[in-house]
Amino acid sequence: MGMDGYVVVPADPAVEMTPPPPAAVVIAAVKKKTQPATSWILVDSAGEGTILDADKHAIMHRVQIHARDLRILDPLLSYPSAILGRERAIVLNLEHIKAIITAEEVLLRDPSDENVVPVVEELQRRLPPAREGQVSGENHGTQQTDVDGGEEDESPFEFRALEVALEAICSFLAARTTELETAAYPALDELTSKISSRNLDRVRKLKSAMTRLTARVQKVRDELEQLLDDDDDMADLYLSRKLASSSPTSGSGVNCFAASPTIGSKISRASRASMVTVHSDENDVEELEMLLEAYFMQIDSTLNKLTTLREYIDDTEDYINIRLDNHRNELIQLELFLSAATVCSSIYSLVAGIFGMNIPFTWNVGYGYVFIWVVVLTGILCLIVFLGIMSYARYKGLIGS
Repeated sequence: MGMDGYVVVPADPAVEMTPPPPAAVVIAAVKKKTQPATSWILVDSAGEGTILDADKHAIMHRVQIHARDLRILDPLLSYPSAILGRERAIVLNLEHIKAIITAEEVLLRDPSDENVVPVVEELQRRLPPAREGQVSGENHGTQQTDVDGGEEDESPFEFRALEVALEAICSFLAARTTELETAAYPALDELTSKISSRNLDRVRKLKSAMTRLTARVQKVRDELEQLLDDDDDMADLYLSRKLASSSPTSGSGVNCFAASPTIGSKISRASRASMVTVHSDENDVEELEMLLEAYFMQIDSTLNKLTTLREYIDDTEDYINIRLDNHRNELIQLELFLSAATVCSSIYSLVAGIFGMNIPFTWNVGYGYVFIWVVVLTGILCLIVFLGIMSYARYKGLIGS
């Protein structure tokens, strides 16, 4: 029995006491559990695809980008379309295409998405460069085709990957626009011929879909336009050029410099000349500008189609409003006719009520023809009042002629 009534149990020497793990290890394990790995597909320069289950830190370390750049590719966050050039990568966020392009590989997010699968297949088909053996074909036609294909593959790797992404997103948005046009124009024509609640609701849904699609197309177009307006931003996308300009001199060259100053000075002058050439080409963005302009024109054409559809919808709405106003005017005219007829009927009822009173009149005894004259004259009076009201309304322009 120990102090304060507690029982002291002697330690068993056979039982080894394990110290608790450090707090940093526990926190790291909890973070690792709370941050699940994200599915990526890696397509290299040979067109080979590899599935990667890596967390954001592994991706950031692999492509050398910041967390804020990787956050742009998060599908849970609604970031606008973006094509960002970094030191060693291009961060691409275009609708469902969320990719990181380097000078040697492409990382594409959510490879199991049905809209991403065609992009992966196109990357695997177009990224591998043309081999020398492909130039010599069995016949002239094959040779010409392979030579043409080799000429197309002369562009840098990152531009070929960027072209696949731009072509995919422009084709995707163009297809959605065509589907919308196919459904919208017949619906608008049907609404023009017959105004009903079902047709109005159908056009309302199509107009909402068109508004959302227009906003998506506008974001892509604005991003391409912003790139075309800034040569520095386009120069940042030349990853191969930056990689070549930042490559250090090999170790063998350093040894040559130490062994022979003359040779070293010659190589140094050649290196400086090549560096001047590289720096002089840094502002040459004509190749990328032509690539972006081609897809800018394509996405601008898609936006023009949506603008034409919007104008058609607006014209249809104006036509429907005119028809509704016409019907409303017709109802007002009908109400005016009925009001005038009601006034005349009230006059007739007033006369009938006066003569229907149980009051003796001296001229009513023995003169049966008086009743006929009262009825005829009252009817003529009511007709004259009705025609007077209609003439006044027509004179004021309240009813049509």
